[in-house]
Amino acid sequence: MKKNLPLLVLFIALAVFGVGCSKAQGVSKLSVDEFETKLSSTEQAQLVDVRTPEEFNGGHIKNAQNININSDEFETSVNKLDKNKPVFVYCLAGGRSASAAKYLSKQGFKTVYDMQGGITKWNAANKPLEGAENAPKGMSMNDYIAQIQTDKLVLVDFNAKWCSPCKVMAPMLDSLANEQQSTVKLLKIDADANKELLKTLNVTELPTFYLVKKGTNVWTTIGLTTKQQFLDAIHKNK
Repeated sequence: MKKNLPLLVLFIALAVFGVGCSKAQGVSKLSVDEFETKLSSTEQAQLVDVRTPEEFNGGHIKNAQNININSDEFETSVNKLDKNKPVFVYCLAGGRSASAAKYLSKQGFKTVYDMQGGITKWNAANKPLEGAENAPKGMSMNDYIAQIQTDKLVLVDFNAKWCSPCKVMAPMLDSLANEQQSTVKLLKIDADANKELLKTLNVTELPTFYLVKKGTNVWTTIGLTTKQQFLDAIHKNK
């Protein structure tokens, strides 16, 4: 046993070293504040917005290049980046950038930073965007207030076309609204088309759901939610 001890020590050392290298070459997840600070202090940073061109044209971080993760040219465009220079990626809420960052890391990019919460949290923190004047204005706060001023309960669904959990839940929500139509109104709000409203309401994750009673938010849930959870909240607040 003693003869094998040096080999065991060497194995452990290599394992620890290997883990360290893997971590160093992996993805670093940063808050919007950390992302902004790291970006501004990094020379030769490659900033990539992985949203659609329409989203990008509605407001993006300065010096970002648009490489849509859902486009057929994504892999080709990514291969044009320098694997030895840091890459900073972001999207609207964090889902697409997480996938892009993981892909970049697997392709051998040495340093990848992923902004948590995306542009939604960037906006909530009142950080600057270029081209924001081109973004669709969407529903105003006054319009929203008018929509939720009703005798019925209002189930507000903040969603996006690219959001996988939103797509999964959509049929169930439609069915629920139909079953509860005498007491519940379903209000769907597209995050991409209503960025200012989401910023005002501090909605930073998708999907987010509000249950509103006579203009007051009485229940909130985020992410995948069961039909029974919605029903429990509705019955509790009738």
